[in-house]
Amino acid sequence: MVGYAGRRILTERRRRPIRLIQALLYRDLCGFFKTRSSAHTATLLMAALINSDLPDLTLISRGKVRDIYSTSSPDRLLFVASDRISAYDVILQNGIPDKGKLLTQISLFWFHKLEHIIPNHFVTANIDEMPEEIKKYKTQLDGRAMLVKKAEVVPLEAIVRGYLAGSAWSEYKVKGTVHGIAMPKGLVEGVKLSQPIFTPSTKADQGAHDENISPEQAAELIGQELYNQISTASLSLYTTASNYAQTRGLILADTKFEFGLVSEGSEKKLILIDELLTMDSSRFWPLDGYLPGGAQPSFDKQYLRDWLVSVGFRKGFESGPPGKEGEGWVIDEEIVKGTKQRYAEAVELLTK
Repeated sequence: MVGYAGRRILTERRRRPIRLIQALLYRDLCGFFKTRSSAHTATLLMAALINSDLPDLTLISRGKVRDIYSTSSPDRLLFVASDRISAYDVILQNGIPDKGKLLTQISLFWFHKLEHIIPNHFVTANIDEMPEEIKKYKTQLDGRAMLVKKAEVVPLEAIVRGYLAGSAWSEYKVKGTVHGIAMPKGLVEGVKLSQPIFTPSTKADQGAHDENISPEQAAELIGQELYNQISTASLSLYTTASNYAQTRGLILADTKFEFGLVSEGSEKKLILIDELLTMDSSRFWPLDGYLPGGAQPSFDKQYLRDWLVSVGFRKGFESGPPGKEGEGWVIDEEIVKGTKQRYAEAVELLTK
């Protein structure tokens, strides 16, 4: 179910000794989608929507990706998914055209598919069903906006990991733990864990870094009862989504959920908020050719992260390249195209 170019690269990887795979990975990723049609590539040249412009609405916040507006309905908010993209908590200067629409499309798919596990904040994505003051912006918003329930955000990033990757792998190499949880010895990068684990982090303000914390610290932060609800729901969501993704030729290595509380009578009810199982919040790998022991080809932001590091990004240079501090980071056109192609193929594999 992986595209032709993906199968070609993965077949090539099988023939190489394992010790060469990581060294060749970035080269492979750069060529991962070279065989796409010129017509498809041409659509990538459309301008990205970096910031929404809705002057008659009140902007509440502008995050890494989403612009949030109040509406005439006191218990509803408007979420607008821009084409901004971030890596290592840095928002890049240029975006990925139509990325916001792809994220909205995949979130809506998962909201519907997983609503039997826990309710979510989604109300409608049909602009014609939204409050009157929103309808005039239909051309700008269509495909990238959701009307959602207003919720009290739980200050916790609910991360579930089924494979050893990313910051979990970095911690394990040094300490033998993941978010303070002791792990078996001898694990390698990208290996499937014996069972998924819940590994929370703090929910930092924009520009700051989320901090990995232990389950015990998370329970202390939000209360044991709420922690139990969130961890149980998160593991169930991950397991269901992971099983489905495998039937579509993808591995869901890890993902991040966000939760909120809404009033229901005299009580508060836990719901899913923000986005759900997108390529921004998850790691998706091709199932075909999966080989633990190094980094994996991906359909998510890892491609962008790898490029950013390759051109000189490191801690302390969040504001721009060495010698160009304060100017920000601009994504090369080839990387813009490659990122969008990966996101689009993941959406197609999961939803078609």
